[in-house]
Amino acid sequence: MPSNPTKAERREAAREQAEQLRDAQARRDRRNRNILIGGVIALMVVVAIALYVIISQGSKTVAESVDTVPANVSVEDGGISLGSDLVAGTANEGAPVLDVYLDYTCSFCAMFEEINAGDVEEMVTAGDATVVFHPVAILDRTGEFSGYSGRSAQAAAVVADAAPEAFADFHAALFALWAEAVDAGASESGGDVEPTDEDIAAAAVESGVPQDVADSIAEGRFTEWVSATTEQFGRDGFTGTPTVLVDGEVFQEWNTPGALVEAVTGE
Repeated sequence: MPSNPTKAERREAAREQAEQLRDAQARRDRRNRNILIGGVIALMVVVAIALYVIISQGSKTVAESVDTVPANVSVEDGGISLGSDLVAGTANEGAPVLDVYLDYTCSFCAMFEEINAGDVEEMVTAGDATVVFHPVAILDRTGEFSGYSGRSAQAAAVVADAAPEAFADFHAALFALWAEAVDAGASESGGDVEPTDEDIAAAAVESGVPQDVADSIAEGRFTEWVSATTEQFGRDGFTGTPTVLVDGEVFQEWNTPGALVEAVTGE
């Protein structure tokens, strides 16, 4: 028969068992600690990625989120710049920058054109300024930019994209089209008669836009872009057109003949 363990043997067995329990607990603690550290690291990575996405998205303008953006147009703010050759997408390096936010159905924008168009062209062609036009459609109440306000801004984008050399003349033609429509509406029915897509295409061709480009205007390829730039206009804190900036500073005396030239050139 096996003998009963002695008191010393029982103590030794108890010590071994206790040591085994401590080792097992230590292994569990290390495993739990590693799991916790791994979880914290994984969480930090997820948070970092989320913050990056939020910050990168938050720093984007509305126009930058649009899939189809016209060529020769600023992605950030929808501006169409003109340098001395009056070609869309060009600039006079080092010259003051004149930004004009406009709606082609805005009577005050038409007034700005009437008072300042000649001076603006003279400054730009002489290399004394870069003008940047920002067509928006804040007066389009259709909800889908299908009124002349939206369609003309979209048409301007098409021409800037595909016929940049004709943009300056087409820009002026869009104001003339609306003025003719307003005059016709006032004399015929007391209300505005909006120019049709065919009218816009015809004005484009008369401005030097190739026929195939003019025919594509009605497709509305850049309507989403018009929506985005119009929304960005409000996000930037602007409320009405024309909004005129000289080197980033709002200029309000644009309705005084000669004042814009003085503000831009100092002469």
